[in-house]
Amino acid sequence: MLKSHYNADAIEAGLDEVGRGCLAGPVVAAAVILPKDYTHPILNDSKQLTRQQREILRVDIERDAIAWAVAEVSHEEIDRINILKASFLAMHRAVDALTVRPEHLLVDGNRFIPYPMIPHTCIIKGDAHYLSIAAASILAKTYRDDLMERLGAEFPAYGWAQNVGYPTPHHRDAIRQHGPTKYHRMSFRLV
Repeated sequence: MLKSHYNADAIEAGLDEVGRGCLAGPVVAAAVILPKDYTHPILNDSKQLTRQQREILRVDIERDAIAWAVAEVSHEEIDRINILKASFLAMHRAVDALTVRPEHLLVDGNRFIPYPMIPHTCIIKGDAHYLSIAAASILAKTYRDDLMERLGAEFPAYGWAQNVGYPTPHHRDAIRQHGPTKYHRMSFRLV
């Protein structure tokens, strides 16, 4: 069972990102502040859930959270600053967009560029341990999946509605056949 908090005395925001390993599209991050001692029967790491479960949870999280925000860093920015810095920037932008200022950040992963004036704790596989990080992973993933499906309608040959920009054989074959689109990350090895 996932934990409801790391520090019971602080307003905590869980942070997670999605799309680091993709060849196209933005990296997306979410920040979520859940009520103290929040519980949910199926809230878990987004990778452990079906798409239908994630969509149900998205509605529940957006309704139940004290505050939540989703932010992105574009493929152009990724090419300029690199994917790791872009992931941290997306998380910072999500914190910037929260309507409630957190007192502590729970970050999925093992590294983070400190956010000004808010302490943080990095949790490896945090989305499998803390509800707020799992909630952030779900919001980030559902937002990015929807975005890539919309972009995929413009470039159907690349299969983004299915692969959401990840380097599947189909996606790499489409790049070989048609070349990169305006949404591809040119700093990545595309084929």
